[in-house]
Amino acid sequence: MNTRTTTIRLPGTTAEALEVVARADNQSVSEAVRQAVVEHIRMRRADPDFQQSLQGMLESQREVFEVARRPLTEYVDLGD
Repeated sequence: MNTRTTTIRLPGTTAEALEVVARADNQSVSEAVRQAVVEHIRMRRADPDFQQSLQGMLESQREVFEVARRPLTEYVDLGD
């Protein structure tokens, strides 16, 4: 599995609560956070408003790439 290290900052009381929950579930804090992140992604993907936002991002980026693909002379005066 390809992994990345990510640092998060939590208020002290939240970090302590996370440690207690992880210990009670007999897992590491890292595993508890990974599970929470996966669940968050799953829930967001199931949200129609989020899907609409993703579609808007895709369309916006498509426009940027289309401009970048055009010959430079179409939008820049090179003074030839």
